Amino acid sequence: MPPTISTVNPTQGPTTGGTTVTLTGTGMTGSTAVRFGSTNATSFTVSSATQIIAVSPPRAVGAAAVTVVHPAGNSNSVTFTYVVAQVPVVTGVVPNSGPTSGDTSVTLTGTGFTGAAAVTFAGVPATSFTVNSATQITAVTPAGSAGAAVVTVTTPGGTSAPDTFFFYAAPPVLNSANPAQGPTAGGVVVTLTGSNLLNASAVRFGSTNAASFTVVSATQITATAPPGTGSSPITVITPGGTSNPVAFTYVATPTLTALAPTNGPTSAGTVVTLTGTNLATTSAVTFGGTAVSFTVVSDTQITAIAPAGPAGPTAVTVTTAGGTSPGLTYIRVAPPGI
Repeated sequence: MPPTISTVNPTQGPTTGGTTVTLTGTGMTGSTAVRFGSTNATSFTVSSATQIIAVSPPRAVGAAAVTVVHPAGNSNSVTFTYVVAQVPVVTGVVPNSGPTSGDTSVTLTGTGFTGAAAVTFAGVPATSFTVNSATQITAVTPAGSAGAAVVTVTTPGGTSAPDTFFFYAAPPVLNSANPAQGPTAGGVVVTLTGSNLLNASAVRFGSTNAASFTVVSATQITATAPPGTGSSPITVITPGGTSNPVAFTYVATPTLTALAPTNGPTSAGTVVTLTGTNLATTSAVTFGGTAVSFTVVSDTQITAIAPAGPAGPTAVTVTTAGGTSPGLTYIRVAPPGI
């Protein structure tokens, strides 16, 4: 039996030819030619008994009957319409930015994309591209230099105007985080310095997004740490990719378990030993809100000099990168009267 054609896709192409056309139907195995009107296809491939891929030859404007030639007889015909080749126009690129390393999948919108033979970014061919329709192409960006890259599409009708851009972003770099420690409850505001930080889409502490962040400039971001534990390196994500990590460590809240001695005179100078946990990063010791001089002996011990004050109880607290401890009571005793 002769082959049959049920559909042709696409149904039109430029008079210059070169359109890749898919014919679907039955009985196509053994076909010897594909004709557009009386002209043989530039080339064709029998993909299966139900499909042939053919390239349209040049032809004048108008309808052409497409038929398949077979030893068993010629197929029915379907219509392919030749139109004047249209110069392509690119109106949009989404997303419009990505890393200099390339490999960003973008969607180009516009007109006249049928038969596209090339897509370029600053003159460099796309890694790959697919013509989805006369108005849409998906392409994968090649590697490029930081900055704006003109995007063009070339078809049998010509090359699009150089007025649409894709922006290559240099990879972000982090130099420091200050402070580099914070409480496990989160909430500390960390200033990140580096380069290429504009358009950051995320700041992460380990694998957790920052509670919030603000891009101050291309060289600075402020970020609020989320709750966490242990070492949680900070990274920044921009259209240019993911930055190198900088160290950030969560510090447990300090505790005080004992004071020795627990009381002393109202005058200054008594050396008090504070015992507790998580004391290594101590930044302040207070007696009743008054900051005093101190020495961190270990993660569990501090010595501090009690200040002068009125007789009676006063709360002793320790402040570290992990927060402020609950207070322990130190009692000042007035000297005996005469």
